[in-house]
Amino acid sequence: MSEAIYIGIDGGATTSKIAAVRDNGTIVSMDLQQQPTGSEGGPEGVIAGWMDGTARFLERNGLTWEQVAGIGVSVPGPYLAYGVMGDSPNLPDTFTGWHVLDDLGEAAEKRCGRKLPMVMGNDGNFAGVAEAARVRASGGGSVVLLAPGSGLGGAYVDAKGLPLEGATISGMEVGHMPAPLQMLGAKPYRCGCGRDWGCFEMYTSLAGLPYLFEDALDRYPDHPLAKKEGTPKERILPLRGLAQEGDELALELFDFQARAMGFLIGTLAMAVDPDVFVVGGGLIDPEATSPEFRERYLGIMREVARDYVWPVQKERLKVVEAALGELSQAIGAALVVLYQEQEK
Repeated sequence: MSEAIYIGIDGGATTSKIAAVRDNGTIVSMDLQQQPTGSEGGPEGVIAGWMDGTARFLERNGLTWEQVAGIGVSVPGPYLAYGVMGDSPNLPDTFTGWHVLDDLGEAAEKRCGRKLPMVMGNDGNFAGVAEAARVRASGGGSVVLLAPGSGLGGAYVDAKGLPLEGATISGMEVGHMPAPLQMLGAKPYRCGCGRDWGCFEMYTSLAGLPYLFEDALDRYPDHPLAKKEGTPKERILPLRGLAQEGDELALELFDFQARAMGFLIGTLAMAVDPDVFVVGGGLIDPEATSPEFRERYLGIMREVARDYVWPVQKERLKVVEAALGELSQAIGAALVVLYQEQEK
């Protein structure tokens, strides 16, 4: 009998990625396959794109539909119910109330001639599953993933490899917990979620960097970026490169974000006490940042967090870099459907 594989689809608002794992959990390919999600074609267009993308993935890797034993799909929230999309700010209104798993299951059955096990979950949670599988190897233990990017994603993965989702599939929305502004000496920036208590997302990710940058210009009025034209997001794009060149303002901002991440790690260490914290995002990207920059960023997190965890946690606090990059969400989706089938 040919080897069974499990497909993972990362259905982002603009691009979708395809990956797969074998029935022993190993990754079929780390080559990035991505395509436009095709949301302008509505749910039907998205499903067609996912199926065509899966067919191309199978062909490229010498696999067939007969070998597909299950499909997992990671999508951004929010959700009305399991498998049902909510009102997303990044998708047209036609996607609200879309029964993703019903349509995906029907399309996959037409391709392979049988019903397949299906799972759907939050993209951040599934990224955590993939990174947890990597960092634990054959061992056990729980893992927290923190992924500051355009926003701040988070996931808690238990010793069985499955993510905490919560009663409304909203578990581990760490980006919208309130940051300790009195410790950071920061203003309560209003978050895109509508909260004005100072969401962690605004102090750790691109979402809040324009505000931090504008405040910093009061201390650096002659900085070259002070006169740069463009939108707030366009003005901050050079900061990552400048920080690696030793620019004082840029380093100050990313050091600040690292401190905020350290407070979050300390808070979560007391709440869920994981074996390992994995940190991803653009500041950890080895193709965009130097080892020295990444170690400075992670080192500040560790230093701050150790001051705010329980004494027994200080020496065993482990904070490491994420490694799977853009494929983590698709790989995690494939792993979750595999794990659920293994439990049956």
